[in-house]
Amino acid sequence: MTSQTRPNDTVSAPAMSRARVGRMIVYGAVGLVGLALLFAPFLFPDVRSQEVAARICVFVVLVASYDLLLGYTGIVSFAHTMFFGLGAYGTAIALKNMGPGADAILLGGGAGVLAALVLALLIGMLSLRVKAIFFAMVTLAAASVMMVLASQLSQFTGGEDGMTYQVPRIFSPAYKLLTDADGKTLRLFDVALNGKIALYYFVFLSSLILFLVMARIVASPLGTVLEAIRENELRAEAIGYKVVVYRTAIFCIAAVIAALAGILRAMWLKYTGPEVALSFAIMIDILLMVVIGGMGTLVGAVIGVVIMSLAQFYLRDLMEIAAEATSAIPLLPDLLNPERWLLWLGVLFILLVYFFPAGIAGTLMGKGGAK
Repeated sequence: MTSQTRPNDTVSAPAMSRARVGRMIVYGAVGLVGLALLFAPFLFPDVRSQEVAARICVFVVLVASYDLLLGYTGIVSFAHTMFFGLGAYGTAIALKNMGPGADAILLGGGAGVLAALVLALLIGMLSLRVKAIFFAMVTLAAASVMMVLASQLSQFTGGEDGMTYQVPRIFSPAYKLLTDADGKTLRLFDVALNGKIALYYFVFLSSLILFLVMARIVASPLGTVLEAIRENELRAEAIGYKVVVYRTAIFCIAAVIAALAGILRAMWLKYTGPEVALSFAIMIDILLMVVIGGMGTLVGAVIGVVIMSLAQFYLRDLMEIAAEATSAIPLLPDLLNPERWLLWLGVLFILLVYFFPAGIAGTLMGKGGAK
């Protein structure tokens, strides 16, 4: 027996060691991202960088909530942007009609979250009993209907143009959080402590709380049941778990969290329209971010969102610099033309999938192949 177990031990020990090192790398990277986001207004004070930082905060919540479905439970849904849009539109409509008050956010955002919960419950109860591909098609149809409604009901939603609105005064750039003896806005590291800083930290802290809630769900017995359903639905049913109930429950939880992320996005942008709240392109981004980061890891959402967001916002600039630097070399400037940034983004995605088949976090943490 001893001679038979020793080879296994010698094989498994390096694998365990690699997984341990991989976890340290992943959690260290996530920790650095968290610190960068915490001090983003002071580290990156320009408008574009703050937009990227706020977008990362919101999309970490959105992508992590989708990972609860796809990565932990094995549910393929194309309706996640619908729930995201309900939260955003509910907040936007209330702020537009009621004015920039906290009551408008609570009422409109609450209505959007409630609508997302009801729709998720109906879709879950009616569709989660069918096979995965049929459920995916149902969610795709529901998301398409919602986008058409947002475009057609222009008297409420602003149609294709969307709507702009004001947020509470405390979140306005003109609002002075702290002032000196002369009544001027105090500055920290040459950054004015105004309402925009308050809005950023509202988005950051809200996103952090939502992410920690999801981490708690994953670490709870519910998370274990969800993974059991993903691995073998029939076995989980045979053990005694009501699979449809659990799948519907996590579908509703993910929908509510996505709607809350929509509220944060609407408040930050002060604009809501089909392209920023309901577009199918957002759904594609969510899928790519989950796959790049690693399905079924949750922390992979942070890595996937950061890589995709930085590539979408800065890859074109880097290509422009590279094209100028290689202007004397034949063909290279044409290949590095900033207009071809989507081509290189696709190449980057292919390379990441090839070298990290379970996503970056999943592969480093020893998750093996994609679920």
